[in-house]
Formats: sequence, C-alpha cells, structure tokens
Amino acid sequence: MTFDDVRTIALGWPEVEDGTSYGTPALKVRKKMLVRLREDNDSLVMPSVPQDEREMLVESQSSIFYFTDHYRDYPIVLLRLSKAGRTIVEPLLRRRRRELASRAAVKEFDRAHES
Repeated sequence: MTFDDVRTIALGWPEVEDGTSYGTPALKVRKKMLVRLREDNDSLVMPSVPQDEREMLVESQSSIFYFTDHYRDYPIVLLRLSKAGRTIVEPLLRRRRRELASRAAVKEFDRAHES
C-alpha cells in the first residue's frame, strides 16, 4: 500500500479530509488526526491502538507493525505501508474514524453499508 491508497479509502468516508501533521501529509476527521505519514514516507502513525494490542501486533506481525521509544507511552502503532495490505490497514482506519466522527456521520455510514 501507499499513502495514496490510504487516502483513496478514507476520503470516501464522511468528514474525512486531507491535512498535515508535524509537516507530513495526514488525514483528519473534524480537525483531529485520523492518521499521518511518517517522515520515512513508508510508515503510518496510527493512533488509538491500545498498548496491549500494539504489543500483540508487533509480536505477531513485526514486518508490518512496530513502534519507537518516542511512542512507547502512547496508544500508537507504526505501520509499514510497503508491507501491509488493505485488509490490515482499513479496519484500523475505520475504528479510528468512528472515534472521531460525529454521531450523525457514523449513523449515515452504517446505514449506507448495512448488509
């Protein structure tokens, strides 16, 4: 995957827009960071991943997930886009977007995607 692939997925959802964070491309929901590209242009900074889940992801899929000392005390995981597929990235994006989106946008999205 690339950041453009991530953009294509997320910009199709209500309230998601392009932005920047720490001087890098980012996607935001209601002015809050959904995800941002790291300076290496291959890693996503993925917020809202609890530390216990992050530990499990890093242990089980270390070629994709990692973190640095800088993020050690935060609920953030780093994700290597060049090693990840949509089936890994999209669920994490969806979960974070649901946290940030308005209730109305979440309801609208859920209605549009009911099985």
